[in-house]
Order: sequence, then structure tokens, then C-alpha cells
Amino acid sequence: MDWQTLSKQQKRAARVLRHAVDRHELAHAYLLEGPEGTGKRQTAMLLARTLFCENPRDGEPCGNCRNCRRIASGNHPDVIWIRPAENTTTIRKEQVAYLIKEFAYRAVESARKIFIVEEAEKMTVQAENSLLKFIEEPHPGTLALLITDHLHQLLDTIISRCQVLTFVPLSEQAVEEKLVQENEPLYLAKLAAALTNDYEEAAELCKDEWIAKARSQVLQLIKRLYMSSEPVLPLIYEQFTLNFDSNQRMAFGLDMLLLWFRDILSLSLDRQEAVVYNDQLDMLGQLQLRFSETQVVRAMSLILNARKRLDAHVNGLSVMEGLVIKLGGTCTT
Repeated sequence: MDWQTLSKQQKRAARVLRHAVDRHELAHAYLLEGPEGTGKRQTAMLLARTLFCENPRDGEPCGNCRNCRRIASGNHPDVIWIRPAENTTTIRKEQVAYLIKEFAYRAVESARKIFIVEEAEKMTVQAENSLLKFIEEPHPGTLALLITDHLHQLLDTIISRCQVLTFVPLSEQAVEEKLVQENEPLYLAKLAAALTNDYEEAAELCKDEWIAKARSQVLQLIKRLYMSSEPVLPLIYEQFTLNFDSNQRMAFGLDMLLLWFRDILSLSLDRQEAVVYNDQLDMLGQLQLRFSETQVVRAMSLILNARKRLDAHVNGLSVMEGLVIKLGGTCTT
């Protein structure tokens, strides 16, 4: 993560922090809140590296100096991370007490010390109260960064003592770009980014062999429905429901199907850059010629209704049986 990337993904947070750094006007405590996968932890890391970097370039930390490397590995003596201990679900008062003790000493290598609390909502009430006293009377040169996915679970008094920076869900394009930068195949990156705006979840999807198989079966289903004389229900019974073996996976399958019809609309509107199945342009083009926009919208409506049935805990096989029969008639109605 660098400031340029952060400015694209989280414009307000980047502007506030960058302005404060440039003017040497950082607040003593920031609360980074928002959905998982929106870059909160990376932002805390970026800010720490910016403040300690030995060879900054145009305001960007170099990433290669001793301080940048130690911060990235969690080994800088003046940057302390607090998170739930292994095999526990809470941040306990003893962890905050350790933090306060560490910060009572002078910074080891500079006049500044930073502490970063991950999953801050998991602090016990006792831990929060201890931290509150520390935030209310900060030591000179102390910077507190609290990270949370669930702002409402923190004490109001903690929230009121911090400058709150809200992180918004990443755009589909931003998630896709991050995945490609991590060397994920473009066809999977596009699909995962379209299925979730949570980068961490999208990255996990790309690494799961199931997603590639699921995508292949959705394409098979489309071919059976509209480009083959083979019956579609045997595919549902023999393969589809075996791979989409839970309501969560079946929901992903319906979403993949929905994206296919969204792609047809995108082509109709001359928006090829928005196409998710960009390696299937020939088949998309063929179906675009066969479907009117009204028929595409009807197909999407059928899939959304099937999704609602699935969310209401209707059996996945039953949902798919009804859906494919209705979708099979969409092209001729």
C-alpha cells in the first residue's frame, strides 16, 4: 500500500492523514473503522512507515530501509501491535497494561511511539477502560491507531476521544486490480471482485480451487440452457448440486449466473470493459443476438427471486430445478 493507492481506494482517509502528516498536525488517536478488507490495517502500516522511513521519496516511504522492513515484519521497537492473543477471542486488560508500561518509557529510536490495536472491538470492558485513561492523557509523541470492523461495539467514550476515519467498501475495479497485482489470473480476479467487495474474501476465493470449478459449471449450465440440445436437469442433479453443496456456495452459483446476464446487458450498452466473463466474449455475443434486453432483465429477475428463496432456506436443489426450467423458456417468451 502507498499513498497514491490509498487515495484511489479511500479518498477521505488518505486526504486527512496525508494533510496531517505534511503539516505535522497528527491527532493523538485515530479510529479506523469500516468493513473488513477495506485497507484499514494496510493504512496503519503505511502511516507508521511514513513516519519512520529513513529514505522517503516524494512523501512515500521507500519500503526498503531498515525501519520500513522492521515495521512490515512487526519488529520495530517503537511500533507496538496489540491484537487478540492466539486461541483467544478478546484483548485483555493485561495486554493494555503491557502497552501502557511500554509507552511509559522513552521511545527507543526516536521521539515518537505508535501503538496499533487490531480488532479493537474485541477489547474487554476492563481493557477499554484502561486504554481510555491512556488516550485521555497521552504521552508526548504518542500516536494511537485503533482498527475495527464494528464501530458500534466500542465504548462511546473511546470513540469520542479518537478522530474517526470511515473506510468504505472497495470498488469492484479496485478489488480486481489488487488481485491482479497479487498475480491472480485475470478471469478469476474479475469474477471474485464481482462477487464481493471485501478484498480478503475475494483473495480467498481466488485461492480456493472450488471457484474455478464452479465458474466452469456455470458456463456449462448456460451452454446446456441455450446452446445445446442436451437436457439441463441431469447436469443439475449429477454435477451442479454436488459442487454447490451448501447454501453459501449455491448463492455464489446464482450470483455467477446473474453476472452472466449482466454481461449481456453490458455488451448491449457497449460497455465491454464492465464484462466479467471477458474470456467468453464469443458466447456472450451469440446470446446477445438471441436475447432482447427485456428478456435479459426477466432472466435476471428470475435469478434474484431464486436467491431470495435460497436466503429463506428453501432447499438448494429445489431452487435450481425451478430456476432452470424458467430460464429455459426465457429466450422464447
